[in-house]
Amino acid sequence: MMGQQGSGQERLFYSLNLDDHVPRNHLLRGIDRFLDLSELRRHLAPFYSHTGRPSIDPELMIRILIVGYCFGIRSERRLCEEVHLNLAYRWFCRLGLEDVVPDHSTFSKNRHGRFRESDAFRHVFEMVLQRCMAEGLVGGEGFAVDASVVKADASRGHSVSGAEFAYGEFEHERSTRAVREYLQGLDEDGEANLRKSVSLTDPAASWTCAPGGPAFFAYSTNYLIDVHSGIVVDVEATAAHRTQELDAAKKMIERVEQRFEVRPKQLIGDMAYGAAPMLDWLVQEKQIEPHIPVWDKAERQDGTFSRSEFHFDAEHNRYACPGGKHLHTTGNPTIEGTILYRSRNLECASCPMKPRCCPNTPQRKIPRSVHEASRDVARALANTEAYRASRKKRKKVEMLFAHLKRILKLDRLRLRGRSGAQDEFLLAATAQNLRRMAKWLVPRAPYVELLPT
Repeated sequence: MMGQQGSGQERLFYSLNLDDHVPRNHLLRGIDRFLDLSELRRHLAPFYSHTGRPSIDPELMIRILIVGYCFGIRSERRLCEEVHLNLAYRWFCRLGLEDVVPDHSTFSKNRHGRFRESDAFRHVFEMVLQRCMAEGLVGGEGFAVDASVVKADASRGHSVSGAEFAYGEFEHERSTRAVREYLQGLDEDGEANLRKSVSLTDPAASWTCAPGGPAFFAYSTNYLIDVHSGIVVDVEATAAHRTQELDAAKKMIERVEQRFEVRPKQLIGDMAYGAAPMLDWLVQEKQIEPHIPVWDKAERQDGTFSRSEFHFDAEHNRYACPGGKHLHTTGNPTIEGTILYRSRNLECASCPMKPRCCPNTPQRKIPRSVHEASRDVARALANTEAYRASRKKRKKVEMLFAHLKRILKLDRLRLRGRSGAQDEFLLAATAQNLRRMAKWLVPRAPYVELLPT
């Protein structure tokens, strides 16, 4: 006989326990196990008034934001609707069936106010990182660093040249928050940033071009991860520019050392981090092994002798060419930080190897960086078995970027300004660490095989 659903919505009273309706293997159960926000209220206490009406609990707002970043819900308006409807989300946010979900505008007001003033998102990220360390997921043996470009919330067509923006008339009162923040930075630096193209919506975003596509405005998210288990130990938002990415790598390494007393034995990176000053900073100042390819353009492809075929005599501070002649230097470095070693014109003119050495110049010049000793350390490490193993571990940071964009849906920013990008990157990294702890440390439900009856 065909059944018919009864009308069960006329009851006045319900006995419902949200905990019974959340699956035991739900991701939020594992995240809730490792998320402790007990210190958040004390951290934010100086930024709240002691009088007036009670505000919305900041822990509730942080939990709702974590839900959004863990499950790729990019709109705060839609996030509030999902928390209102989803029982698991309500359970995680400590909301009962009759509790009201905060309005989406509340998040914007707090984010641009007390959350940013108190650096609350950085505080939450570091609390989660401390839990990762307590659970043994951060070994500290080796760190990997890399940067990934994320599109800014800025249109390609709504832009002007750098000179027009710097010297144009902009009223601070009528400008957006991102524009005011950028103009304030220009005033503090005392100089205008004359770039090729500046967005009128988000001027701090950089005009960049990814291979195979048109140029766009973007930021870079810089990750420093522990390769033991792929935990993000620090994150920094910068413009999509190589120089700023190198500065961000130094800043993240020093910040982790200051706040957690953790310094890696090895730093793994791609060739973008193989510049001579960066390698010298790692080797001489931090005593960190640079498992990084050396940025070197000395190898020639035209059949003439490359610099590697010249032997450096450290005792006499000179180079010996393949013909047995010596190249000397005055010792004065150039602006780029290199010292030039030159041969003698008369010796080169009578040398039978001149067509293979310097066919178009009267003498041969060899540039040597003032940080060449540190570059030699990196070259020597590149021939070790540990270096070859570390190149495989570097893929973990690239996997995190793929997860960030494909799973967490952070392929385009929603907030504007560098501070907005920093907020988004911190929350996304926090979500990634929480998801990793939940999936690695929470025992899975036993598999039950269904036998045919």
